[in-house]
Amino acid sequence: MSVVAPWAQATRDGLGRYLGELWDKEVNVTLDEVASTGARRRNVLFRADDGSTTHQLVATIVPNAALQIQDFMLEPDMVRVAERHGAIVAHVLGATTDESYVGGPFFVTERVEGETVPRRVMRLIDARRLGPVLAEQCGRSFAKVHEIPMEEAPPSLVRVTGDACEEALIKLDDQMKTLLQPSPVFALGVRWLELNRPAGAPPITIVHSDTRIGNVIVGDDGLRAVLDWEGVRTGDPMEDPAWMAMRMWRFGNDDLEVGGFAQVPELAAAYTAAGGTWDEHRFRWWQILGTLRWGLGLAGQAAQHLDGSVPNVIMAASGRRVGEQEYDVLTLIRNQL
Repeated sequence: MSVVAPWAQATRDGLGRYLGELWDKEVNVTLDEVASTGARRRNVLFRADDGSTTHQLVATIVPNAALQIQDFMLEPDMVRVAERHGAIVAHVLGATTDESYVGGPFFVTERVEGETVPRRVMRLIDARRLGPVLAEQCGRSFAKVHEIPMEEAPPSLVRVTGDACEEALIKLDDQMKTLLQPSPVFALGVRWLELNRPAGAPPITIVHSDTRIGNVIVGDDGLRAVLDWEGVRTGDPMEDPAWMAMRMWRFGNDDLEVGGFAQVPELAAAYTAAGGTWDEHRFRWWQILGTLRWGLGLAGQAAQHLDGSVPNVIMAASGRRVGEQEYDVLTLIRNQL
């Protein structure tokens, strides 16, 4: 499918110029399609012909640098480190913050074939019976990320300075203060988390923080790449599997707690087999905290649309999902009683 948009020609020319300088040869670029409809970033699939080889690539572009969550170069730099340690990622070819190429900072990766759209991913998993395979691959990938030595992480990585649970609760409290209307359910969730904090400070590792269906590429053989590392930071390693087990990412398969394709014991077994240490209580604690965090984040996105700071239909639509997160918080707390 060809890209037809006002920015298409400028993007094509800019990517060709960037890769030509990177590879020191003339490069002709053909844009194929926009692979995502996210509010913050644009993923453009394209082909780059250097005269001898046609490369299948993807450019991840931030059209407005003000929308970037962290230092832009952190993501491509961290992906390179993760790849060296055996995490399943797309290979990064280059990255730049020079906005003269395509109007914003961007990085280029090799294109990984497979499905990313959740409904298509779920159909593929069902058709190929990939649940157990995918659980094993995700557990192993989590363990590989969590064992990366801190000294190898980029300097700009946001690091926990104390107790990860305590810092998470402080941030939740800050988010609660920004709600446009009170949420008694979220207030109850925060209180439950305070009363049921895991004993002792948790271990601290690098965490992806957003691995889930929708941020992975899945093929006939299972997991082919973990995407969207823009939120990578340090934290409790149980945050990652707990985030993947939120109901939001099951897409109707609620009987399969992990991403709608596996059960928690399958993921835990794979994680421990790859060298990780599983803590069930911390896992459940972060599952509730993650659900709260996501609900508050959705409310915040809707508020950004309403106040005009990020006028976008996707941000606006986030508001309708807040009630679902309140329901999930109540369900998760009930299950721990």
